[in-house]
Amino acid sequence: MIKPLNATYATPSSSFFTRRAVVAALASSSAIPALAQFRVEVSGVGLTQLPIALAPFRGQDASPQKISNIIQADLERSGQFRGVDASGEQLDENSRPDLNLWRQRTADSLVAGSVTRQGDGRYLVQFRLWDVVKGQDLGGQSYTVPQADLRLASHRIADYVYEKLTGERGIFSTRICYVTKAGTRYALWVADADGENAQAALNSPEPIISPTWSSSGTQLAYVSFESRKPVVYVHSVANGQRRLVANFKGNNSAPAWAPDGNTLAVTLSRDGGSQIYTIPAGGGEPRRLTQSASIDTEPTFSADGRIIFFTSDRGGAPQIYKMSAGGGSPTRVTFTGNYNISPAISPDGRWLAYISRVGGAFKLYVMDLSSGTANAITDTSADENPSFAPNSKLIVYATQLQGREALMTTTLDGKIKARLAGQAGDIREPDWGPFQKQ
Repeated sequence: MIKPLNATYATPSSSFFTRRAVVAALASSSAIPALAQFRVEVSGVGLTQLPIALAPFRGQDASPQKISNIIQADLERSGQFRGVDASGEQLDENSRPDLNLWRQRTADSLVAGSVTRQGDGRYLVQFRLWDVVKGQDLGGQSYTVPQADLRLASHRIADYVYEKLTGERGIFSTRICYVTKAGTRYALWVADADGENAQAALNSPEPIISPTWSSSGTQLAYVSFESRKPVVYVHSVANGQRRLVANFKGNNSAPAWAPDGNTLAVTLSRDGGSQIYTIPAGGGEPRRLTQSASIDTEPTFSADGRIIFFTSDRGGAPQIYKMSAGGGSPTRVTFTGNYNISPAISPDGRWLAYISRVGGAFKLYVMDLSSGTANAITDTSADENPSFAPNSKLIVYATQLQGREALMTTTLDGKIKARLAGQAGDIREPDWGPFQKQ
């Protein structure tokens, strides 16, 4: 359980680098329930989706969670799989399925399992995965979990299946964080990667912005306004304890973790204009990295910690640049369009996601860093805050759909999108956490 913290805040000043400040007139002000439930709506068709059948888990009708439904939603959201109807089948992890039958149904693989409530109130979840095409038993696992962890067990099954069938590590048991605004209240949430099981890490009557995960997944850095100006905190997810890291003269904003978890890059205006500094994650004296008369902000580290990407208007309009993590002469990265902000680097180092203003619309772009080729991957017009999944295969971002703010995930080609959206409210600034330790 994540313990909430209460704080008193003030109103932030707007920055021209903040997409939200430019399109604030488009934002919905409707309230979101305190514990809003999310639903996953997958749309789009990929070119090489693997057909998979998920038989209803034996005993799941009496379970608080429909295990097979959660697994299927996870796999479909990845863009790598499409479901094959297995409703009405009576199978579990001990069954010997007729694989010829499943071949006729065009399934390449089959998952079957069971969920059983134990005498101590915990649940035993078991499953087995079959390669229908090769006729092979690909193994399975079992989990004994309290009721509260049934969704986590489902996500771990999806991770197992994903890795066995694609060779890539699954991200379904990871977590995201995001911020909501409900009326005049703000909250920082930690949730499962599908948006469910959200728990409040912080509640405030004033803005909370720029949350970001540490590489260990145990801490969040974010900006609050409780000091009547933006200041940077680091927050322990496990116990809710936090510490003030940056509260210097002027604004303290845009924290980004170095991969080693010991350092933060931040944007400070202590010496005049907004510039990028590094500072120990435990607090201390900052070290200035950029030396310009322009606005330098939104730093983010490459996965190896050697490069910092950031946004700057040093060329006359906001563009994305990169420099050594120790400072030095920056190199411009984006050249298409005259307004590019909010850089996010994939963990494998291959991709840059960012927001580009195109004809008044703010759209999510993905650039292949080896070639410099960039493509818009959304048809929405108010995208913001992209963040990569830890396996580099998906991006979570915030946008507006039908007048409502929503969280979305997308494949890097934009072909498969999933909406993680509450019924109402202002949902913003997502960040995707790292792989979880098993």
